[in-house]
Amino acid sequence: MNYLIDTHILIWHAENSPRLSPRFAEILNNPSNNIVVSYASLWEIAIKQSIGKLEISMSLSELENHLLQNLFTLLQTSVEQLERLQVLPFHHNDPFDRMLIAQAQEEDLTIITEDGNFKYYQVNLL
Repeated sequence: MNYLIDTHILIWHAENSPRLSPRFAEILNNPSNNIVVSYASLWEIAIKQSIGKLEISMSLSELENHLLQNLFTLLQTSVEQLERLQVLPFHHNDPFDRMLIAQAQEEDLTIITEDGNFKYYQVNLL
């Protein structure tokens, strides 16, 4: 199965946080699943760290190594994804989450998130 993980899920997995549900941990740790991480999530982490809204225990380079070690796929942004983003309704005002929603729709990915606002979009969710 192909999953796109929300930024908080990525951080919880990388930090081995108890906030990550056993169900999600099992999916993320199953090598038969294709786990996708958007560069938008790394961008979100970088911005929120720089303005003091987020503290995580590792650098972006260390986080990238975590992704590679876990065989997660990094997803680039395409023009098609951006065009889909342009027409998304504003049920959710977070620009990073809106990008993830557009990417999931365009790439037919199931999003793993704890964010309740994602349910207002036509996207597969866990």
